[in-house]
Amino acid sequence: MTNGGRVIRGAVLTYRADPATAGPSEAVDFHARGAVAVDGDGRIAFCGDAAALPEQWRQLPLDDYGDALVLPGFVDAHIHFPQYRMLAAPGRDLLDWLDRFTWPEELRYGDPDHAATAAGVFLERLVQHGTTAALVFSSVHPQAAEALFASAEARGMAIIAGKSMMDRNAPAGLRDDPEAGVADSETLADRWHLRGRLQYAITVRFAITSSERQLQLAGELAAARPELLVQSHLGESRAEIARVRELFPDALDYTDVYDRAGLLGPRTLLAHGVHLGERECQRLHETGATVVHCPTANTFLGSGIFDRSLVNRPERPVRIAVGSDVGAGTGYSMLHTLAGAYQAALLRDVHLGAHDLFHSATRGNAELLGLEEEIGSLEPGRWADIVVLDPAATPVMRDRHALSENLEDTLYALALLGDDRAVRAVFVAG
Repeated sequence: MTNGGRVIRGAVLTYRADPATAGPSEAVDFHARGAVAVDGDGRIAFCGDAAALPEQWRQLPLDDYGDALVLPGFVDAHIHFPQYRMLAAPGRDLLDWLDRFTWPEELRYGDPDHAATAAGVFLERLVQHGTTAALVFSSVHPQAAEALFASAEARGMAIIAGKSMMDRNAPAGLRDDPEAGVADSETLADRWHLRGRLQYAITVRFAITSSERQLQLAGELAAARPELLVQSHLGESRAEIARVRELFPDALDYTDVYDRAGLLGPRTLLAHGVHLGERECQRLHETGATVVHCPTANTFLGSGIFDRSLVNRPERPVRIAVGSDVGAGTGYSMLHTLAGAYQAALLRDVHLGAHDLFHSATRGNAELLGLEEEIGSLEPGRWADIVVLDPAATPVMRDRHALSENLEDTLYALALLGDDRAVRAVFVAG
């Protein structure tokens, strides 16, 4: 975090609105020779052409990145802290992967020392890949969430997280009970919500690992604490949906399980939504809930291809965020994740523009997390969470960049070819 402020120069790109609705001319704010001034509190004081930088900021230390792109730090809308080591664990499908790899790894997080060490590594991984804010699942253990919050606070990061509630269909060391799960969540929320840049999220693992009683109590907590986000999983795989149908025979569908418990609303984010019916999409639209698209996880576990054309049908659009979903997701990089989102959309006959992609991983995700007044853009007053990206970071990228004649093509190549090697610098609160 900064103490005296700085100026960052480069090709500055930020978004004023959603390009899909406002159009690129209104939404895109680009300065080929731009500058961002950061004040002593770590907030943005100026963003625009370098030539227009006010005199009062010209004496600050200068970080000049030439033609590299200067953007808001990436925002990851779905990721699992206890799975940071589990990338590329090859389960046969989602449920097999949970049983053979995820549960044994998450059991380790009952040890506070292990959790504390892991939290530091996890957050460093995010920053190394240009991600400065995230909505995070922790394990069932309160001490693991404590470790994550403490480590994020020390780094000044914008992290929203919660301990997972799960009281059945998991090993004994990963189960709580309905009352204790809610009590632990309330204690953590009281201690950490709005402490610095942190927020607490009511975190239900998924319907299979929660009894109706636990879901009901989680819904009551959401009603009592409307300032808290709610996060869970929905419709990731067909085997998962079949199991939910067995466990909740009275529910109309998977979405209805959460709806009956009072867990759907404009502050609810549900990962995946690969296999949704029309009734479910209509209900998600009506409640304002968000589906978090996790493309690399869906292909890695063979869960399916997200149907953006169904979920985002114009007459009843469902809000869509994007997440890496480490560790089912195959990388921390939001560039890697955006490449997956682009490819998944094409397989459903939807073409996403380059600005659609980069907006979704910055301002778009920030808005869906309720953080648009704090992060996600480079507007004055926002926290100076910034990533600097080199579109010619590798020999392959350099050769491809030589063919780019405009910003949109540069962004496409960066998303489809880039990873952590493209990250030249990251600033968290300046």
